[in-house]
Amino acid sequence: MKMKPIIFSAAIFILAACGIMNEKNKGKGVNLFTIQQDRQLGAQVAHQIDSNKREYPQLDSAQYKEVYKYLYKVRDNILNSGKVDYKDDFQWRLRIIHDDSTLNAFCTPGGYIYVYTGILKYLDSEDQFAGVLGHEIGHADMRHSTRQMTQMFGIQLLLDVLAGNRAALKQVTGALIGLKFSRAHETEADERSVTYLCPTSYNADGGAGFFEKIQASGGARVPAFLSTHPDPGNRIEHFHNSKVTMGCKGNQSFQTEYKAMVSKLPK
Repeated sequence: MKMKPIIFSAAIFILAACGIMNEKNKGKGVNLFTIQQDRQLGAQVAHQIDSNKREYPQLDSAQYKEVYKYLYKVRDNILNSGKVDYKDDFQWRLRIIHDDSTLNAFCTPGGYIYVYTGILKYLDSEDQFAGVLGHEIGHADMRHSTRQMTQMFGIQLLLDVLAGNRAALKQVTGALIGLKFSRAHETEADERSVTYLCPTSYNADGGAGFFEKIQASGGARVPAFLSTHPDPGNRIEHFHNSKVTMGCKGNQSFQTEYKAMVSKLPK
């Protein structure tokens, strides 16, 4: 009986410390992780990925300097839109994984971004890539990973993480690598992509381009991670409707510039 007020007090302290009452966290649900822990967990996951050269072979940033420069330019266009809540709190570091067979990109907590050469070569224009990148930034900015961790593990394990328990931290980090987002979180990230691109010169619904290509191919190359996600047709419609609702005026695709970048990727 004496433990209850202690646990309750600890929970209240964590809720306050995690920024649930913070202005930036409004609309982002309950999250027992702090912003610092988002960064810490993201760094742990990034270290594991970067150390696994066989599964995640990365393009060297010096050898492919122009490609990285281009991708960072697109990233900066998104970050400078004024719509990314944690622009100055997270890393937003970018790495390219050399795997032409995988149509994917992902972003860890704290903003460690990974893009596969497969999706870079699959897309047709810069606005499409900006839409995909905005979606991944949206997951980190909305703190989807650690929100799901909060639901998956509950307060006791997270108390252990907060207390510096290495075994608990390793368990949470391992879960993050294989984490699949909910349909609701995917929809949120799609909408954030439009929000980020809306103040820019890009077509704000550029993210729809990826799903339009998937749909046009009859689903022949549907990535496995899309099997549990909202129907591509619904997502296309949501991108377009969000652009109209937000009154976005940008209309640039920068297709020529994008194709020039893709030509610099390894064959």
